[in-house]
Order: sequence, then structure tokens, then C-alpha cells
Amino acid sequence: MLRSMRMKNFKSWADTGDIRLAPITGFYGANSSGKTSLLQMLLLMKQTDTLNDPQTDLFLGDSSSLVNLGTFYSIVHKHDVGAKIEFSLTWDEEYSLHRYVSKGDDFEEKTENLFDEANLSFTCTLKEKNGRIFANWFEYATGDNYVHVYREDADGNEHREIITKGKLSQGLWSFSDYLPMRTYWELEIGVDLADMPFEYVNLETFLEQQLFQFRYLGPLRATPERVYIWGGDKPSDVGKIGERTIPALLSARVDNGVSMVEQKVAEWLKKMGLIDSFVLRPIAPGRREFEIAVKKTPQSAEVPITDVGFGVSQLLPVLVLCYYVPEGSTLILEQPEIHLHPSVQADLADVFIDVIKNRNLQIIFESHSEYLLHRLQRRIAEEGLAKDQTALYFCRAEGESSQLEELALDEYGNISNWPKDFFGDSTGDLIAMSKAEIRRKMAGT
Repeated sequence: MLRSMRMKNFKSWADTGDIRLAPITGFYGANSSGKTSLLQMLLLMKQTDTLNDPQTDLFLGDSSSLVNLGTFYSIVHKHDVGAKIEFSLTWDEEYSLHRYVSKGDDFEEKTENLFDEANLSFTCTLKEKNGRIFANWFEYATGDNYVHVYREDADGNEHREIITKGKLSQGLWSFSDYLPMRTYWELEIGVDLADMPFEYVNLETFLEQQLFQFRYLGPLRATPERVYIWGGDKPSDVGKIGERTIPALLSARVDNGVSMVEQKVAEWLKKMGLIDSFVLRPIAPGRREFEIAVKKTPQSAEVPITDVGFGVSQLLPVLVLCYYVPEGSTLILEQPEIHLHPSVQADLADVFIDVIKNRNLQIIFESHSEYLLHRLQRRIAEEGLAKDQTALYFCRAEGESSQLEELALDEYGNISNWPKDFFGDSTGDLIAMSKAEIRRKMAGT
């Protein structure tokens, strides 16, 4: 699970500072305040790794990628193409690594927890030269133990500066397919391979595994269909616009029955008051075309999902994603509350609380929903959610850069530094309306 993130010279952010990330992390703010850019940093890293192109250190995207951000000029702060962009991620958890111990000419593989509760971090800086973005520096660290690799030449000529401390001086470390420098190389530190036995600790895939656990759902979602065709595939998530929601539901079934995912989705849809029943079935025996039929109330007629409120189809990908992805995943959500009634927006907070507790998920979202926020505050007051399990932020545009302020929550859910006009000025509107009413009545209009 991510512990913190930081970025410098990225879009509207000169420097975010270290951003604490919790099981539930929410970013709020006005339009164009920079909150979406915070999520885009994570998506850029994931899609660069997924691209699997050793010549590409940062993939800005195309029409089929998670995000499409144009050119280096488009993403560097104040369009200063001579500046360096910096990304940093830190994990805080126990994690297992494969350890290979030599036994003569053979190796015995062991799996064990190393660096328990270590701050595992990855930091890189990127710059542009001759039209290409390349990583000129990165560091991979576990607490005080780290390897620092430096590369400056955009033409591929590498210069490496290795610094080691502590346990890293004890063995042979190998790095490959390593974002953003994706060339394979081995580093021998203080060990003569002729002196047996020696230990080989494999860290080469850790970052890739962590990025794979990022699952993204965007703010614009696919419209519902009367018929869905499923070819038997098993998607890793629901797709960036929820287009893989139905294949995910179908692939989660066990022995042609109803899966836990479907049960939880139906349970929440009913609890939120959107429908009474939900069923996903083939249109006829032996067919690969499927339909979703729902009943609004126990007495109402069964109808296709296309014939009920649009909010059901927009909420469905969020619910399926929460209960379909593997435990330990990090969900990145843009406006999960879109097209939803205020009471349902509030209930989304309870969904998030359920999955962080029972499925060990991490939720990182950006939102405009005061109802979602207030439900989180309420659950903290009711002791259904610890305040340390949340990290909530307000983004604002000031001068040439965006600014980030963490909302100070106490153990009762109160926010002591409530930003001015956080959700507009509803009180001011009511006062102005009352004054206008009095003025008109006095004038007889």
C-alpha cells in the first residue's frame, strides 16, 4: 500500500511536498485546481511500465492509454522544457522477497520478509532532450539502504554512480525492466562470486508488481447496453470507462453460479435504494449474449438496465471494481460520485470503508462530493473509521502553482481548517435569497 507520493515541476505543481496517503485518500478542490494531475502521475508510471518499451522512459499516452498528456512541453511546470520533472513513491509495509542461497553449484529458493516495516521508495527525475523524454536519475531505497543510479546522456550513453549502505553491501542485487531505466544489468557489491556461499536477493520486479496493482476508473463511463457479448475473457479490471464491467462480473462466477462480486453489487444497489433486484443472465441457453435485468421495487416489472435511471449504470463499474480486483490493489478513481443522487454519494463512503477493511484495498480519489466527505466524517465520529485511515486534501490554484492543504480531522470527524468556499457558499446564497425576499415584499413585488 502506498504511504506517500511527491512530484515536482509537473503541470500546475511546482512541488507538492510529501503527500501522506492513507487507505482512503481524497483530493478536493475547484475545477482546474490541480487535483486530477495528482492522479495522473500514478497513471503515467503505470502506463509506462505496461508499455514494456525499453526505449521509453515516460509514456505520455495515446488514444488507447489511461491518460494522453501530449508532449513534455504540455506537462512540465510553466512549460519550462529545461526543467526536470520528479516523481516519488513510498510504500510502508512488510513485504516478501525471493532469496536465493547457493548450495554448491545449485540454488535454494526461500521466501521471507525482509526490511519489515521499511519505507520502500522509488524516485526518478526526467528531462527532455532532442525531442525525447529520458530519466537522468533514479533511486531505489529501503530505509537507509539504497542504490542510486545516474544517467544523463539522452542518446543512451550511461553513467552510473552507485552508493550503498547497510544490507546492500552484503550481496548481489539485480535490476531489470526497471522503470524508468528499463535496461538489464547486474550490480555486484562487495562480494567475490568465487567465495561461496553467497546470497542473491531478487528485487527486479517489485516496482512492476506495485504498479500492476493500480486500477483506474475515469469520470466518463460507458453507457448501458441492452445486450452484452462475452467471449470468455477475464479482464484485470473494469476498464478506464467501465467498458469491461460485465466481462468482469461474468468471469468472477464459479461453476456457473452467482459470485461474491455479484452478491455484493446487488446488496449495495438495494441498500442504496436504487433497485430491488439485479440479475445478469444469457438471453437464451447456450448463447454468449447477456442482459442485465433489474426490478425497481418487489412489485415492479423486470426491465433492462437501460430502462432505469442512468445512475445505476454509472455506479455499477465502481462497485464491481471494488469487489472484483485482487486484495491489496490500489484503486484510482475520478469523480466516483458522478450522476449519483446525494444519498448514494454518501453511501459510496461506506463502500470504501467496507473494502479497505475487508479486502485490504487502498482508495485514492478526486471528488466534488460534499456528501461523500460528510459520511466519512460521520463514520469517524461513530468510530466506524479511524481518522488515520483517511487523508483528505484541498487543492487550490494560487499564482503560478497549485497548492495543497491537508484537512485537519480530529477523532470526532471535525475539520479544524475548513477552507473558505470549500463547497461554494451555500450559506451565503440562503442569506442573499432571504434578503431578496424581504426587499421584494417591502417593495410589493
